[in-house]
Amino acid sequence: MPYLTDAPIDVAALLAEARSGDGALCLFVGVVRDHNEGRPTVAIQYEAYGPMAESEMGRIADALLREFPDARVRMKHRVGRLSVGEPSVAIAAVAPHRAEAFAACRAAIDRVKATVPIWKKEFHPDGSSGWVDPTRHAEAGDRR
Repeated sequence: MPYLTDAPIDVAALLAEARSGDGALCLFVGVVRDHNEGRPTVAIQYEAYGPMAESEMGRIADALLREFPDARVRMKHRVGRLSVGEPSVAIAAVAPHRAEAFAACRAAIDRVKATVPIWKKEFHPDGSSGWVDPTRHAEAGDRR
């Protein structure tokens, strides 16, 4: 299953891939926000080293399966230019109970943000742009 896409993320398809007869489904969707650090943003350009990003996301999925054997996790991350409000990443986790679904979903997004080689460039209303330092918010759990 490819983890990166340059097309809009189909959240319904992601949910269908993850769905099972289990009792809990947790969905996280990260969207492009209209500001960062007090500065307005109009778009984001996501870039990735594709083969390495795909491999790392596969490694994350394998690790999650070992840590949460009753959970199924599906992930997609968008690359390319996205407008404010567009989904940039989606994680779906299904498990028999909500605690495991929430934990698997949280672990997935935290690891994607911490280890997958995806970078973003912000575009501002005044025409300026700049790459975001991925280590800047590491302690807060929000790197991109």
